[in-house]
Amino acid sequence: MTLAEWMRSRVASRATRSHDWNAPTFQADLDPKYRRAQMRYVGTGATGVASDTNTVPAEHFTFRTMILPPGAEGPLHLHDDAEEVFFVPRGRFELIAELNGEAREMQAGCRDLVSWPVGAYRGVVNIGDEEALMCVIVGSTKPEVPTCPPDHPLPKVKRNATAQCVTEHP
Repeated sequence: MTLAEWMRSRVASRATRSHDWNAPTFQADLDPKYRRAQMRYVGTGATGVASDTNTVPAEHFTFRTMILPPGAEGPLHLHDDAEEVFFVPRGRFELIAELNGEAREMQAGCRDLVSWPVGAYRGVVNIGDEEALMCVIVGSTKPEVPTCPPDHPLPKVKRNATAQCVTEHP
């Protein structure tokens, strides 16, 4: 591969991306509050999208942006295989954490960051009046499907084999 070809394969221009409101669509089908869009840049993350040839190949982590309309939420989930980072360029979020039976909430706004450890449940709600934007980094080339709490309604929804949120640890 020439240097020019390598450079082209490593640049993910905003002009070549579009918002994907269908990953994972089964969550919004259960409840419209889960409707959100992602724009993938590095790899596909653990979002139920098996592949995306329009992304930079993931070598050590994945990166995407997430748009959440007012009141929308990213459901409570955890990753057994990788830490996850949320960075907020625009908007306000309620961060929800559960670890070892203890639950906490905290707000995050513009330019705030939270680093979620492996094994901690995390979720977010857009508490602002406008669409919010979050950057999501997962510390794995191909993260495993996240796990939802056993009492959460999402694991009971029928979905395809690549959709996110299972109830059993791999």
